[in-house]
Formats: sequence, structure tokens, C-alpha cells
Amino acid sequence: MIDKKEIVKQYKQTVQPMGIFQIRNLANGKIYLASSKNLRGMANRFEFNLDIGAHTSKELREDYARLGRALFVFEVIDTLEPKEDSKYDYTEDLKVLEEMWVEKLQPFGDKGYNQKKD
Repeated sequence: MIDKKEIVKQYKQTVQPMGIFQIRNLANGKIYLASSKNLRGMANRFEFNLDIGAHTSKELREDYARLGRALFVFEVIDTLEPKEDSKYDYTEDLKVLEEMWVEKLQPFGDKGYNQKKD
């Protein structure tokens, strides 16, 4: 017999794919760059937020509304390998990795939808 509680427990203990992603506008090449501890979930979340006009980037929302879903792709550009320690906090690792990719891709102005942080 299948123990549903055990299946749920195992799912919660499974480390989800995490890393850096971009949403790329195929019409003009602009990107939105960010990180997530759950890349699969984030792909769904961003699509939903863009569909309902709730994304934090006004310019990205406007382009998405004007051009439509078909011209935007969600792409994973880097991932973190899970640690042996199941309680490890990946927050700082993701922050550093994201900063490296922001520095490399400079997703601002004509190149992207991100806002420069002061």
C-alpha cells in the first residue's frame, strides 16, 4: 500500500533544481535575469505573473502584453549543485551567482529589463 505521508515527506526533502534564469524577449533580445531555489516553480510563476500583468518589471509587462507569450522564453542559464547537508541554505550562494551573471550580461537599458541596484 502507498503511504501518502511518506511520499509527501520525500517530496519536501527533495532539493529542487535551483540557479539562475532569464526571460528572453525573442523580438528584441532583451532579458530579465534572476535566481530561484526552485527553477521549475519559478518558470510557472513568471508565466502566470506575466499573463495576469503582475510582474515587477513594468517594461517587461508592457512588452509581454504587446507582443504575446510566444515571443518570450524562460531559460535556465546556470544551476547550483545540491549539498550533502539537507538543511543547507542556498540563499547566499544564489545571490553571489546572480551577481556574477548580472555583471557578465548587464541586463539593463537596451539589453534588459532589470533595474540597477544602488
